[in-house]
Amino acid sequence: MTPSTTPSTTPAPAPQDPAALQRTLARHPRPLGGDPLKSAGKPLVSLSGLILNNDSPSGGDAPNRLTPKRKPDWLRAKLPGGPGYERLRNIMSEHKLHTVCEEAGCPNMGECWARGVATIMILGDTCTRACGFCNVKTGRPAILDTDEPRRVAESLALMGLKHVVITSVNRDELKDGGAAVWAETIIRTRAACPEMSIEVLIPDLEGNWEALQLIIEARPEILNHNLETVRRMYPAVRPQAKFDRSLELLRRCKDAGLVTKTGIMVGIGERDDEVLDLMDDLRAAADTDILTIGQYLQPTRNHLPIDRWVTPETFHRFREQGLARGFKVVESGPMVRSSYHADEQADRLTGAARETHEAMGRLLRRPL
Repeated sequence: MTPSTTPSTTPAPAPQDPAALQRTLARHPRPLGGDPLKSAGKPLVSLSGLILNNDSPSGGDAPNRLTPKRKPDWLRAKLPGGPGYERLRNIMSEHKLHTVCEEAGCPNMGECWARGVATIMILGDTCTRACGFCNVKTGRPAILDTDEPRRVAESLALMGLKHVVITSVNRDELKDGGAAVWAETIIRTRAACPEMSIEVLIPDLEGNWEALQLIIEARPEILNHNLETVRRMYPAVRPQAKFDRSLELLRRCKDAGLVTKTGIMVGIGERDDEVLDLMDDLRAAADTDILTIGQYLQPTRNHLPIDRWVTPETFHRFREQGLARGFKVVESGPMVRSSYHADEQADRLTGAARETHEAMGRLLRRPL
C-alpha cells in the first residue's frame, strides 16, 4: 500500500509594510523603467554648435550625424603599378627602408615611383609628435640606428633614381633632433649617387639652429620644411610646432644659399585669405623659392575632419597668386603633395649647384 503524500506549498509573501515602501521611494524617487530624461527641462547650455562637421542644413539646433565626406570627381588617383614601381618596391622591401609614400598613403605614389622619384624616410617610422593630420605612427622611437645612412646610400645606388626626397619623423628625444644622421645620410648618398639630385624635407629640430647648420653644410640641392597650414590652425594641426619658428628655419636656409621649399594643405579649416597671408609671410620673412598646395585628405576617423573640398579653380587661383608674389615655382592642385614633380623643380632651379655636387660626388668615390 502506497503511503499517502501531501503536496508541498510555497508560503505567500507577506504584504509589504507601507512605511517601508515610503522609505524606499524616498531613496529612489524616479519610477523604475522609462526614460530618465523624460521630464528633464531644456539645458542651460547647448554644445551642439561645437561638434566638428555639424552644420545643420535647416539652420536649427538639431545636430547631424558625422558622416564621411564623399570625394569629388577630381580627386581620383591611379592605382600604383608597372615595372618601375615594382622594381623600387622590391628594393625598398629587401633593404628594409621606410618611405613616406607608403606611411602617409600618398595618392601619387604610383606616378612618382614609375618616373624614378621616391621619398625615403629616415630615423625610423615612429614620430615623437602627434599632429592632427598625419598618419605616421606616434610613440617613443626605438634606439637610434647609426648604420642607417650607409644602408640608405647603398640602396639608392641600386635604385638608379633621377631625384630622391629624403624626409624623417620628428626625433625630439635626441639632443640634435637627428641632425647628425641627416648630414651623414646626405653626404653618403651624394658619394654613392653623384648624378642624382637630393632634396630633403626636414623637421623643425625644435629650433636648434646649431643642429640645422649640420644639414645646411651637407648642401642638399633643395631644402624643404613644410608649414602644413596657416598660422591660426597651428594649435589643432601642429600643436607641438610654432609657425614663426618654421619661418625662421626657412629664412636661415635661404640665407645660407640653399634653394628652399615649403608646402601646405588646404581644406582643413583655413580660409582663402589666410592662404594668401601665408604667401606674403613666406616671401617677406623667408624669400622661399617653391610652394606646394594640396587638398587635405583625412587618413583615419581619428584625425582632423575635412572641412571642405577645394575646387580646381581655387587651386589655379592660388598658383597665380603665388607666382605673382614672386615664388619661382608653385605646384597647386588637389593631388599635389610635397614631393610632387620634385625632380622637375630640381632641374629648373638647381642646375649649377647640381653640377658642382656631381663633381664632388665623383671625387669622393675616387679610390685613395
